[in-house]
Amino acid sequence: MKASDINKIFRESIADYHLVDNVDAEMPQKYTESNFKKLLYLKNWIDTVQWHLEDIIRDPVNRPDFLVSIKKRIDESNQFRTDTVEQIDELLFENFRNISKGDNPRMNSETPAWLLDRMSILQLKIYHFKEQIERKDADENHLNTVRHKLMILEIQEKDLELCYDQLIEDLEEGRKYMKLYKQMKMYNDPNLNPVFYTKK
Repeated sequence: MKASDINKIFRESIADYHLVDNVDAEMPQKYTESNFKKLLYLKNWIDTVQWHLEDIIRDPVNRPDFLVSIKKRIDESNQFRTDTVEQIDELLFENFRNISKGDNPRMNSETPAWLLDRMSILQLKIYHFKEQIERKDADENHLNTVRHKLMILEIQEKDLELCYDQLIEDLEEGRKYMKLYKQMKMYNDPNLNPVFYTKK
């Protein structure tokens, strides 16, 4: 899949979420015929829900106990996000596993799925900056600032699409190769986070 088609899936997920605009909304079941597309949609849905959880946790009127519950949800979401990125990378790795490498192939520091992670977040930024332009209560100075930032984000969108397409092409041609590294996050693991294991 080309990066531009992947971004269409991300934008579809964002639009679907905002039909209900609720962090507890159930994700629509889409792309069941394609594991790759289904994971892309899921990845962005996770990001979109987490974006709004991050908004909620910054509301100064929230009670401390409610903030703690939201922080736990964000931690869980981060782990889910990481797991989903790794599943996407595993699919891509299997796809490129048997490709013969060229002379002196290079390894990319960023895997394709972590590049997709950046693309997914970028679509959320673009969506919400476009929302700002529609505000009726904003003055012209604010709107001009938003337009300038949106222009930069849209340039970045095209740049990341190009980077993804070139990386996939390099992997397909054997000019680059993938390695899978797990993120090995510690904060959610009761055996690795001292806040948990020292209390046992």
